[in-house]
Amino acid sequence: MRVPTNTERDAIKRQYGTLFTSISNALFEADPVGINFDINTDEYEPETGTIIPRLGSAKSTEDVQAIVYEEFCRWFDPITAGPREKYASVSAEIWGLWCAFHQP
Repeated sequence: MRVPTNTERDAIKRQYGTLFTSISNALFEADPVGINFDINTDEYEPETGTIIPRLGSAKSTEDVQAIVYEEFCRWFDPITAGPREKYASVSAEIWGLWCAFHQP
């Protein structure tokens, strides 16, 4: 999978609005790769921009965890990403946000 351009990521940001912001914030708070320095609150926007388009295929928290982990391995590397289990909590949060976003 290729990395979206800034223009494409901005389009995803506009399309998903608060969901994009909420997922980016959740990743920032969870800080799975240790890049939260309190002032760089947009640090996880690139990852959010590649996670959201894949969420349509998710059917469970476990599916989201696989997606999030795969994206972090791709953006960083498997060693920096760490174990898949580290993504369980934030993936559950993302799944909840995704489900709420799609409620009528």
